[in-house]
This record gives sequence, C-alpha cells and structure tokens, in this order.
Amino acid sequence: MTALRTTTDKETGVAVVTLDRPERLNAIDLDMVAQLRSTWSEFRFDDSVRAVVLTGAGDRAFSTGLDRDAEVPQPASPYMLDDPLASIGPKASALWKPVIAAVNGMACGGAFYLLGESDFVIADETATFFDPHTTYGMVSAYESVYLAQRTPFGEVARMALMGTAERVSARRAYEVGLVSEVTARGESAAAAVRCASVIASYPPAAVQGTVRALWSAQEATRTAALSQAPHLIALGNLPPTDQAKLFGARDRGFRTR
Repeated sequence: MTALRTTTDKETGVAVVTLDRPERLNAIDLDMVAQLRSTWSEFRFDDSVRAVVLTGAGDRAFSTGLDRDAEVPQPASPYMLDDPLASIGPKASALWKPVIAAVNGMACGGAFYLLGESDFVIADETATFFDPHTTYGMVSAYESVYLAQRTPFGEVARMALMGTAERVSARRAYEVGLVSEVTARGESAAAAVRCASVIASYPPAAVQGTVRALWSAQEATRTAALSQAPHLIALGNLPPTDQAKLFGARDRGFRTR
C-alpha cells in the first residue's frame, strides 16, 4: 500500500503531495520515507511541476512524526546515528521549487522535518503543534533546529521543553510566525493550492532563484546546528524500552494555548 499520494495539475503546474496514512495519523513509516525522497528527486527533473503543496490525509493530523513501529537499527557509536527522517524534506533533496505546507489537525515531532523545509505554512483552525520528545525521554534536536529557523527562540524552547503538556493553537502559531495564514476548518489545502497556483504562474527560474536565495540566508547556521543533532540524540535519548514505558504511562491531558 502506498504511503504517499501525488497529483499534478499540468495546466497550473501545481503538484499536491499527500501523506496518506490517516489510520496512523499520517505517521511516517520507512515506506513513506523512501517515497518522499523519490518524489522530491523526481520533481527536480519535472519541469511541469513549478510549485508544490504538501498536506496530510484526513482531518485528524498533518503528521505525528516517525511511526513508533518503525524499526531503525542503530550503530553503537553516538557519532553515527541513523535518523531516517533527516533526508525526507524537499531541501535535503536539493529541490529548490516552492513548497507550501497545509496543516490540518495535529503536527508534532517528526512532522517538523517537513514543515521546517517548507517555504511557508498554512493551517486551518483545527491545527495544533507540539513536540513530545522530552516527555518520552528523547532529545528534541532536529525538530528544535528546524523550528528555530522560523520561530522566536523562547517559543521553540517552550514547545520543546513542555512536551505533551501543551499544544500550540493555529492562532498562536500565526502570531509567532510559524504559520502564515489560518483558514476555516478543512480549507488549508485549498488555500495552499491558491497560493501555489499564483507562484507557479511566474517565470520558474526567478521563483527558484528566490527560493534558493531565501534559504541561503540561514543555511550556514542551520547546517552547523543540525551537525550537532545526531550525537546529542544518541547521548541524551533513553533506551527504546524505557521510552516505551513512558509512552504507555503518559498523561493524556494537555493545555492548548
């Protein structure tokens, strides 16, 4: 079963990429990892695709990050961590075409790998954002770095450190700059397509050059920060069995702000 659904409107030049595991809250399994990488690579060579919308199937979640059932063997050294999500974003595949994320429902944890490499984010009024890592004895490294590129430091720190106890509403995400527009329920994808259609109507070389210039403005700091992530995770994470115990005993209550 495919974990990713892709459609392209050849007339407008807009491709819509949908994380398609709604029964698992669009959690990212290893099949989806491979399909995302392949999709971004294909888009690099497809001149009919001039802008991309990235969204999640269903109305409960954009994505809840890495599927907890995914088995990723790790080397013993903290300097050789294998993070399967590190290369799932469009920029990691050198795709310098604009990508607009449309968020409905929950976006948490590993979802920030994708949101962090989107050019801007549109959310509907049901969207919430949170980072559960610390609650379960895991280091929020990649997620925090990606968020820090577009959100004030204090907001990132609060989200990362409060774990599952708090969720950031779509309105608050708009106020701090994580989200550029808040729509009515179920309208985020349509709003993103409208933006993508406008952008795709412009000369593509100018658009892609602008995307590349925007990302070059923060590339040095982002690259340096991400280079610290693997061994911080390897040194700071609890063993998987201890993480699972915390996950099973979690308090399901939370505050939305």
